[in-house]
Amino acid sequence: MHRMKKSHAAALGLMLLVASSCKPAGAKKTLPGHELYAACKSCHGAQGYGQQNIAAPAIAGLPVWYVEAQLVKYRSGIRGAHPDDYEGLRMRPMSQQMMDTGEVKAVAAYVAAMPPMKQPSTLQGGDATAGSGAYAVCTACHGPDGKGNQALNAPPIAGQHDWYLVSQLKKFKSGIRGTHPKDITGAQMRPMSMTLADEQAMKNVVAHISTLAK
Repeated sequence: MHRMKKSHAAALGLMLLVASSCKPAGAKKTLPGHELYAACKSCHGAQGYGQQNIAAPAIAGLPVWYVEAQLVKYRSGIRGAHPDDYEGLRMRPMSQQMMDTGEVKAVAAYVAAMPPMKQPSTLQGGDATAGSGAYAVCTACHGPDGKGNQALNAPPIAGQHDWYLVSQLKKFKSGIRGTHPKDITGAQMRPMSMTLADEQAMKNVVAHISTLAK
């Protein structure tokens, strides 16, 4: 009798082990990052360099933690839900094509592994010398080299499209970004954008940022 109990217990243990290693019938398989990225190509491009004509930024090589965080913000409505954020409103449904956290992580890792490229300058009327003084405020988070700081949730900005940086400064200053109650990192950035008096000041600081990319 004792041997039979031990045998039944062993069999039950084996069944539980097998069951725990199997997905339920019909469970969705997490798609790999390269397959998920196929939905991103039409805006960000096959190499992740973005497109100015549709206001899609360069994303190739952005840190995985930052890409993940922004996708979570878009999916939850923390970013991209403001009625005046036209680009964000377009991006939000794209982010929701990822079905779960696993897919968010997979596509973020794929984007982070893409080789970045310094984007060409398109900005007109920016004064990099004047902008260098204003950038002193930015160094606390983004660093003197513009490479960002994960501990402060500050992304790299050196090498990003200059037109995109100007557009995001405008969004932060106007309240289109950084005003959602749950956007903690955006709330940190908004007062920084407000230290720039006008669009000319924004162009100047972005012109300086453009000199940081190698």
